[in-house]
Amino acid sequence: MHIFLWLVCVSLLFCPSLSCYQCFVDVQDSLRLCWGHVLTQYNVRNVDACFRKLDRIFNTNERVIEAGRVDKGFDQKLKEILDAEILPMVKEFNQKLNNDTVYERRLQTAADNFIAAASKLPRVSGCFPPCGFQSAGAEYNCVTCHYDSCQFPLDCQVEEMKVVENSRSTMRCDVPFALPNDIEVIWRFAEEVKTQQKEEFKEVTVGVDRLYSIPSVNLQHQGTYQCEIYSNHLSIVRLYYYITVTPQVVAGHTELQEIFDLSLLPGGQLLPAPGGSPHSFLPLLQFHLIACLTSLLLLLLLSLGALYWSSVPELRNPDDEETYNVPY
Repeated sequence: MHIFLWLVCVSLLFCPSLSCYQCFVDVQDSLRLCWGHVLTQYNVRNVDACFRKLDRIFNTNERVIEAGRVDKGFDQKLKEILDAEILPMVKEFNQKLNNDTVYERRLQTAADNFIAAASKLPRVSGCFPPCGFQSAGAEYNCVTCHYDSCQFPLDCQVEEMKVVENSRSTMRCDVPFALPNDIEVIWRFAEEVKTQQKEEFKEVTVGVDRLYSIPSVNLQHQGTYQCEIYSNHLSIVRLYYYITVTPQVVAGHTELQEIFDLSLLPGGQLLPAPGGSPHSFLPLLQFHLIACLTSLLLLLLLSLGALYWSSVPELRNPDDEETYNVPY
């Protein structure tokens, strides 16, 4: 009979849904606690009903679970708080009969005391999305009896950068969460492609420098740069930068086109000079227009003159004709 009860209790304690009670209270202590549980309605001892009561008051109680979400290293303190509430009851109730109403009142008081004390323990600073293994954000989970780290992927999204050829480019391997002191930083490069596939990268530098700088960018620098941070040989985060290099000639043409586009207003009007009024700009505009028209007219006249002279036949010398026609 005792073996059967023990098996029933163990099955109830180790059901898929756990809580701080199962994490810290020994099974034997729970058996001694529930030994004398009496159903008042039927005046019979029922251990199963006691374990269902424990499950309701502790294991599925969201307030208890939330109170147990403490910072790393404080799970032992949770155990001390719960032991201080449960073990005296175990000693008092062992091999003694007590009505279910007594169990209800005492267990509920123990749960409330646990919530009040556990809620005062240090909490974690929280997780910083969207990526990275953040050990500082790990909190105790009474459902799993383990510390849960931030459930974010190691790989961050690719950040795109546009750089003009021959200019300087810098990338920083920065994250919004705290890093250990013993980090190692590895920079890798995948030429030309935009990717996060690890096999496409080649190692560039290894050390502790989180800043990667290219003094003079050229077309060969176009591609994806990966920064991976390690601690104790374990990866913490991987950041990606995709650099697009614009040739300097194209960049110059683009800048000129942008200046021209910005200089035009609706209706074909030009922007005035900085700090000047539209009226102060008109004389300068008229001067340039007159100079352009004058140059075009002069070029046209010169072209017509050259065309005329090239079409007139060369005149012969009259003296030569007379000498040629003299009779002998």
